[in-house]
Amino acid sequence: MNVIISAGGTGGHIYPALAIINRLKEKDPNVRILYIGTHNRMERDIVPEKGIPFESLEMYGLYRKKIYKNVKTLSCFYKSYKKCIRLMKEFQPDLVVGVGGYVTAPVILAAHKLKIKTAIHEQNSVPGASNQFLSKYVDKIMVSFPSSMKEFPKEKTVYTGNPCSEDALKVKPIKKEEYGLSNRRKLVTIVMGSLGASGINQFLIDSMRYFEKKEYEVAFVTGKQDYDHVMEYSFPSNVHIYPYVPLTSFMKKTDLMISRAGASTLSEIMALHVPSILIPSPYVPNNHQYKNAMGLVDAKAAVLLEEKELKDDILVNTIDQILSNPIQIEMMKKNLEKMAVTDSATRIVKELYQLVTIGGENNETRN
Repeated sequence: MNVIISAGGTGGHIYPALAIINRLKEKDPNVRILYIGTHNRMERDIVPEKGIPFESLEMYGLYRKKIYKNVKTLSCFYKSYKKCIRLMKEFQPDLVVGVGGYVTAPVILAAHKLKIKTAIHEQNSVPGASNQFLSKYVDKIMVSFPSSMKEFPKEKTVYTGNPCSEDALKVKPIKKEEYGLSNRRKLVTIVMGSLGASGINQFLIDSMRYFEKKEYEVAFVTGKQDYDHVMEYSFPSNVHIYPYVPLTSFMKKTDLMISRAGASTLSEIMALHVPSILIPSPYVPNNHQYKNAMGLVDAKAAVLLEEKELKDDILVNTIDQILSNPIQIEMMKKNLEKMAVTDSATRIVKELYQLVTIGGENNETRN
């Protein structure tokens, strides 16, 4: 089978796409994959490094305020659409899958024009603009949150969960001693994204003194962008600063996690049953991280702190309150277990195979 996967812009789109690719390759080692992404975003480096054939499109999002800039956006869209038509005629895909980001629009529309089967996956509880637009043209829509089902046409929408959750279960945990951490102390991991979040990091710098003499250890993952700045300060001995860690492996040794509320991170929190304090980014479209987080908070599976609440010692007090309450910790873990979809990538691949002519029962017998 030949499959084109398109996703771009952020890790929240790219890593679910890679999880789907991994599962496709596990099911059929002979599957041919072509990844189409943007020419200047992080997938340009990540995808080729994994040995996946990659084609780039010069694409930009629509400008809501500077309307005149959309002339270039629309020109690039048309050129990208024409390039996708050519690529698909050469690659002959059985299926084209969009996993988020504006780059997916010309890819899916070209496939629709050529009458190739199409599917999209939505990671967030609130659909992105591209997926909302493309929902009219695709054959299958897969969502990460049950609440998203109502956002799309019922007859072609299915709840699969986020494919990162299945990959997370396969990752080996870290050895704490390799990171200078103790096996005898609880671990609080604080991470605000792969590039960090400067405002949050400054709050943590200013309030880090409150962690002194705590019985637990703190792993503060700053992001590479802010690491040098953070290291200019002094911290208590139980606070460990890292620019980057293999986060999923770290989570398997984490007793309490403090993070943003991106969909992929939440899928791993649920799959690994990691209690958490969620601080949604207020700077994302449709405030979707807050809505993502509330899915866990309403289920009593996480605690919410909004960025505007971060003052003085509120974070450390919230951490202390949770870690000192084993009943709450156990309740959060049990509720996360109830919410987790641990075979999401498998569900997605099953849906994809059912779309193509060589799929369904005949394909299941061949692989």
